Amino acid sequence: MHIVDGALAPEVLIGGGVLAVAGLGLGLRKLPIDKIPATGVLSATFFVASLIHVPVGPSSVHLIMSGLAGLVLGWTAFPALFVGLLLQAVFFGFGGLTVLGVNTVNIAFPAVLAGLLFRGMVSRSSPVAAAVLGGCAGAFSIGLTTVFVAISLALSGDAFVPAAKLVFFAHIPIMVVEGLVSAASVYLIAKVKPALLQPADQTSGFEMQPAATLRAKQAGEASNG
Repeated sequence: MHIVDGALAPEVLIGGGVLAVAGLGLGLRKLPIDKIPATGVLSATFFVASLIHVPVGPSSVHLIMSGLAGLVLGWTAFPALFVGLLLQAVFFGFGGLTVLGVNTVNIAFPAVLAGLLFRGMVSRSSPVAAAVLGGCAGAFSIGLTTVFVAISLALSGDAFVPAAKLVFFAHIPIMVVEGLVSAASVYLIAKVKPALLQPADQTSGFEMQPAATLRAKQAGEASNG
């Protein structure tokens, strides 16, 4: 999933950088205060999961857990996954700094799309149904990331077309594994802390309800007094 420095054409690098900056800006703008701890946890989850590489031909495969990040964080998945990619590039040399924008878009944008497609259904479902939908979101995010990586390579020259095909087919088993791990994670979240799977506007509504109730109670006490 990590494209390395020097592999992409300058036009692809510039386009990826611009899109990454836009995604980061939108993600930071939509970051609710109560989701900051979850953002840190999911950024760390991505960092650790994607460090374990399994060699496949000239490439390698690994989990990224981006679908789960999209379900919980929405657009905030952009800054969460960007931080993980930045630390991997700086400390372990995975990917690179010049391709950081492209790698961020290739991994974070599918996560956001998975969240937009599945989050509403997951939040309204039973834990078992939410797990099934969460598994679909995880597999969908991995599949779309492989397509984006393949497109990035193919746009950089015909010589990368075979590598682009290899990236897609090598990740089909990873889609299955990521789907299963995501399903288990969503099931646990739905049982223990289902509010994490609620859209941000609904979460805010839940948090505002006690305050509104308290104000109504205080007003009632004042009128009685």
